[in-house]
Amino acid sequence: MESTRSTKLLIVEDEIASLNLLASYFEKEAYTVYKAESGEKAISILEKRAIDVILLDINLPGKDGLSLTRELRAKSRVGIILVTSKKDDIDRIVGLELGADDYVTKPYNPRELIVRVRNLVTRLQNPLGTSHSGNGISSKSIHFDKWCLQPGRRLLTADNGEAVQLTEGEFKLLITLIDNAGNVLSRDSLMHCMDRRDWLPTDRTIDVLIARIRKKLGDDRDLPKYISTAHGTGYVFVAEINGQT
Repeated sequence: MESTRSTKLLIVEDEIASLNLLASYFEKEAYTVYKAESGEKAISILEKRAIDVILLDINLPGKDGLSLTRELRAKSRVGIILVTSKKDDIDRIVGLELGADDYVTKPYNPRELIVRVRNLVTRLQNPLGTSHSGNGISSKSIHFDKWCLQPGRRLLTADNGEAVQLTEGEFKLLITLIDNAGNVLSRDSLMHCMDRRDWLPTDRTIDVLIARIRKKLGDDRDLPKYISTAHGTGYVFVAEINGQT
């Protein structure tokens, strides 16, 4: 794919063997790969290179992955995929709250890792996108209440001109809810739609993303206009879809 050939990937991992192994996977897929053993080295590379996606280990010496995510998201839309261990539930949730687009857990399947990076790259490099990750909704803008969702750009625009950018995780979750408007979706089905098939019942990823989406929409969880909680089950999109353009 041409988009892959031009993609610049930064891998931040303090274990040299893992860093080199990860780099080899993506170099075989024709990515341009940059490597950093620390957050400080990553910042140095980012100051000199236009990076598309960062594959970022949370557990780094010095400036850790969460601190780096916070810094980057405050000033950049670069794609961020966190690499965590299965025991890092809290750190993973904090990472999503800070604006990371996605995460993978160790031990990971190399092919899954490549697919996740490729999907994020496609979303970032195709701002006028033609589909929504295969969920059946067209690329047309979706209107509800005062909001317009522009799928290809992962952008929410209010009727007063206010623009709100969504992370990859927020976008996937919101578009899934909209696609099933009026139907209660369990956390299990939502995680499945977001390709989280290895999740645990204690995983709070969906709840964290819902809270972030509600905040961006200005939605009140107690008197919801857009996303209602089905207690003990999951969530349902309750706003009327006013059409697509």
